[in-house]
Amino acid sequence: MSGLTILIPCYNEEKALVIFMPELLDFCRAQGYQLIFINDGSKDNTKKVITEAIKGHEFARLVDLKVNRGYGGAIKAGVLAANTEYVITIDGDGQHQLADVSNLYAKIQSEEADMIIGSREGQASGSFFRAVGKTLIRSFTKLIMHLPIYDLNSGMKIYRRSLAKKYLNFCSDGMPFSDSIALMFINEKNYVLEVPITIKERLAGESTINIKTAFDTVLQIIYIYIFYYPLKIFVTSGILVLVVSLLWGIPIMLQGRGVSVGTLTGILISFTMFLLGLIAQQIVMVRKDLMAFKSEGKG
Repeated sequence: MSGLTILIPCYNEEKALVIFMPELLDFCRAQGYQLIFINDGSKDNTKKVITEAIKGHEFARLVDLKVNRGYGGAIKAGVLAANTEYVITIDGDGQHQLADVSNLYAKIQSEEADMIIGSREGQASGSFFRAVGKTLIRSFTKLIMHLPIYDLNSGMKIYRRSLAKKYLNFCSDGMPFSDSIALMFINEKNYVLEVPITIKERLAGESTINIKTAFDTVLQIIYIYIFYYPLKIFVTSGILVLVVSLLWGIPIMLQGRGVSVGTLTGILISFTMFLLGLIAQQIVMVRKDLMAFKSEGKG
């Protein structure tokens, strides 16, 4: 059995699937890869198309979600259903090149990496507004945390399944999953690389990415930042409150009017924030230990 499973989350992708599934099935058979389609509560004939196409192909399976869980929720179901060392995600719209699957699989083994992201840097991807949104999200992420890769939200990622299982509960169920799973691997100090890939136009259908997706992505990035760096947040905020309080109170003291109530309140708040930062840091450490223990217990 191959050590790689291809995961394809599908939501109303019947038109694209009809076009590229024959090539995909032939590719997986030739390479010895496992294949899992996740039907994410589609309202069209996606389930029927997949069911009929994979008949007689032992390497291919369908995970049928009765209720739409979102892009991330579908991938999570696929990761849990897989049983290989590595999993790779590709989109159900036929945009990804199958040759890149083998390239990334060979690279992650030769480099002994934990995750490889397929980078679309330099390639046109979607509308002008979508490109601007991606740039702003990338810039915001670099502003608040270390980001050693370019294409944070690439839909083609290959990673160790055992590590992904540890991080699933901390990742979004929606479109921001691509960003959050990458940030989890990076912040957990796993070995993450980026390799160029090529993409095609959608074979059919329309993208569901919109302004709400961008907003949700920013919130997910902030959530992960707070999870990993609570002490930095509370200490920085505490220092800011302390400085403002002193700037407010020193002129009053120089006038001989004593220490103002506002200054005393600000100093008290700043020290409270320092203490909350220490407590939050301890909670994060406990959560990380529980995350590792839970993952080891499930195997």
